[in-house]
Amino acid sequence: MSDALRILLENIEQLSTKEKALAAHCLLSSMDSGVEDVDKDWLSLAESRCADLESGAVQAISWDEMKKDITS
Repeated sequence: MSDALRILLENIEQLSTKEKALAAHCLLSSMDSGVEDVDKDWLSLAESRCADLESGAVQAISWDEMKKDITS
């Protein structure tokens, strides 16, 4: 794991939901996909999921649970 990723993961709890969505969007859009409009699609998805969280339509899992899944 790179130092940059380790630092991001260690500090991600300090970000708001919208900041996390923006970070996810930036990471995904930086990947070469070869698909047109991928930025718009990912942003739309991130905004939709953020709205679902804020409205209570879905329940989030804790960062500890997610981190355990990622690192195991």
